[in-house]
Amino acid sequence: MLALALKKAFPGFRLEVALEVQEGEVLALLGPSGSGKSTLLKLVAGLLAPEEGYVCFAEADLTPLPPERRKVGFLFQDYALFPHLSVADNIAFGLLEARWPKAAREERVRELLERMELTPHARKRPTELSGGEQQRVALARALANRPRLLLLDEPLGALDLRLREELLLFLRKTLKEERVTTLLVTHDQGEAFLLAQRVALMREGRIVQVGRPEEVYARPIDPWAARFLGHKNLLSPEESRALGLPPKAHLLPPKALSLGGPLEATVEERLFYGPRVGLWVRLGGVRLYLEAGEGPGEGERVGLSLDLAQAVAWEG
Repeated sequence: MLALALKKAFPGFRLEVALEVQEGEVLALLGPSGSGKSTLLKLVAGLLAPEEGYVCFAEADLTPLPPERRKVGFLFQDYALFPHLSVADNIAFGLLEARWPKAAREERVRELLERMELTPHARKRPTELSGGEQQRVALARALANRPRLLLLDEPLGALDLRLREELLLFLRKTLKEERVTTLLVTHDQGEAFLLAQRVALMREGRIVQVGRPEEVYARPIDPWAARFLGHKNLLSPEESRALGLPPKAHLLPPKALSLGGPLEATVEERLFYGPRVGLWVRLGGVRLYLEAGEGPGEGERVGLSLDLAQAVAWEG
């Protein structure tokens, strides 16, 4: 198990985090830019020194160790591949540094080339590869030395949308096969939910909520968390009362609202996203959002079904 409690201050910012990650688990650090996600990863890797605290893995204290002795794999957003080395030599670099025997080194490189579907590109330079191929080389290099811990800092952030969607599932499969304890940094909830067994929401240097993706999404701890996770139907106490709820702040999750039902609403805005249509509707003076495969036009009257039992209440 990875256990950490770390403090680090910069001008205008202070990070203070305590966290546990089970062996073989993928945990995503999810939060906006500036929340401290990458700083936390650098502290775990030993690239930054904490003011206070510790990093322990399997009861071994890593805190005093330099980065090269922590047996941690680190994948940066820009991949940081060596442009003068071939794909195979990039993957083998850490194994050479660790003085793996030649036969074992060659076998591990061969295994990773095959797993990452890079065998035809083994002798190419990074500049000859696509962005997706470079990402797979960087991932193979990070995994080559069989790290006890893998740190991924926005691993798909430099890719276009099509490649990101393609490589998300590839990365998910790879992490399952390697079974390496992983800390993933991302600002994208879709990446976090697909890749991680648990998600830790970060805000201003603190972890505000930890749980399984389904739990965190269904019951965000406060309005800030709900907005960050993409929820749109956050009701004020007055709006809650207008819909028949107690007069306190509520979240209406997506499953609480659907087209077709006894309630009458007016479509105020129709948003076409390709595979889905977003609708902002007005119901009893309250503006609500829902999605459908196809939707009516702006200004049309529609029937709605509203399940108030699904509403999540917040105190204060």
